[in-house]
Amino acid sequence: MRTEARLFAGVAVFFAVTAAGYGWRSAEPAGTAALAVACLMAALVAFFLYVQHRRRGARAQDRPDAEVVETAGPIAFFPPHSPWPITIAFGAVLLALGVVFGLWLALIGLGVLAAGVFGMVLQYADREAQSSAPSRRVPESRSGTP
Repeated sequence: MRTEARLFAGVAVFFAVTAAGYGWRSAEPAGTAALAVACLMAALVAFFLYVQHRRRGARAQDRPDAEVVETAGPIAFFPPHSPWPITIAFGAVLLALGVVFGLWLALIGLGVLAAGVFGMVLQYADREAQSSAPSRRVPESRSGTP
């Protein structure tokens, strides 16, 4: 992830230089603020990738002598389906309609949205604990009956 961290650090430096030049040459603060925020966002991604590189070490993609087989295996966990994105969308719609039609609808929408966000975040929270727990299989009977 070192290469990606350097790439995003370069993007952050580009936006910093652009923001400084734009702020110096123009009298508009909105563009300068937008470029500064873009610089901060790229710097945040670069920092995250750098920290991940320090924690996990070099990946096979980071080494020039790596073989393709070194990256084989499961990539990540991808959930098959979930009701929470629809719940979040419904809560966001209710919240937006509540801004137009009244506080009572906005509060209902905020509640549905919060429930959807918490459900989505905590949906697979115990997945690691379940996968590392020893399985409790009942041993098969060794009697000669089929």
